[in-house]
Amino acid sequence: MKIRETGIKIGRLLTGAKNCITDVNGVMVGNVTLDYPLDEAGNEYACTGVTAILPHKGNLFKEKVTAASYVINGFGKTTGLVQVDELGVLESPIMLTNTFGVPAVTQGTLEYMLGENPEIGETTGTINIVVGECNDSYLNSIRLFPVKPEHAVEAIKAASEEHVGEGAVGAGKGMVCFGYKGGIGTSSRTIDEFTIGCLVLSNFGKTEEFRGYSMAEGLSETADGSIIIVLATDAPLSDRQLRRVAKRCGIGLGRTGSHYSHGSGDIVIAFSTAHKIDHFSESMVESRVQIREDHPIMNKLFAGAAEAAEEAILNSLSQAETTKGRAGRVVEKWIMNKEE
Repeated sequence: MKIRETGIKIGRLLTGAKNCITDVNGVMVGNVTLDYPLDEAGNEYACTGVTAILPHKGNLFKEKVTAASYVINGFGKTTGLVQVDELGVLESPIMLTNTFGVPAVTQGTLEYMLGENPEIGETTGTINIVVGECNDSYLNSIRLFPVKPEHAVEAIKAASEEHVGEGAVGAGKGMVCFGYKGGIGTSSRTIDEFTIGCLVLSNFGKTEEFRGYSMAEGLSETADGSIIIVLATDAPLSDRQLRRVAKRCGIGLGRTGSHYSHGSGDIVIAFSTAHKIDHFSESMVESRVQIREDHPIMNKLFAGAAEAAEEAILNSLSQAETTKGRAGRVVEKWIMNKEE
């Protein structure tokens, strides 16, 4: 169940109707989950997957959105963020998977986007694919590369605006958070006429660091880990403003107990759906509306990012189920103290 169904309320702002990143109009999410043995003895196991986040229903290359990233701690192997930060736009789905799955997911996403846009690499430039990762090797036989390019395509095609699957699904299938089963989590906030939504891939922390105070001791072998945080909004923000809002996700992460450990890749990718940037425009100039920097709504957006990130992380735990993976390893679901 979602964390709110247990009686725990995070923050003061109202959630969206679904309390999901898909509360931001047009945003879609798709999951492909791999869960099967890779040998007869069951010692090797596919316990992993792919998650796709699409900013809108249209052609993402032809209609780009404003975007930015913020690296809290850089122990990660993402693709595409250099160009996102240089140009301030996103032109592909945001894809999530395990660390060694990044090449396959990049290839699959590229093949999908090339199929949608035959002009790429011919009559126009190339395309920047964005992929984020966490290390699921405790449960997943990561060295056997179970994630294939076709799984990326399947995740994109499965994307919808419905309630997002959470916990041990998609890229979150093999992830561990605070020693318990983590994975995909999501939450949203409504701020005046705007919405801000967050989706996380949680895979970090020691049990004793967790401010959720659990009933049982979790694992200690996976303490460093990582988290990828994807932030979406329909508020009209520049890429610089998006980066400012993205930084506040770190507050939500810290509230759960994380201190951004040495080996943790803590990365935020943020985008706004308020503007569509035409790839083929020949105009020398373009006009955009954006929120004033000193308007009080900016502080509300900062608070919304922090609250949604914190709740998304807790949802990734509360929604996950006990999961078995390679070498007979089992990661238990998080059980809260009854007095919470």
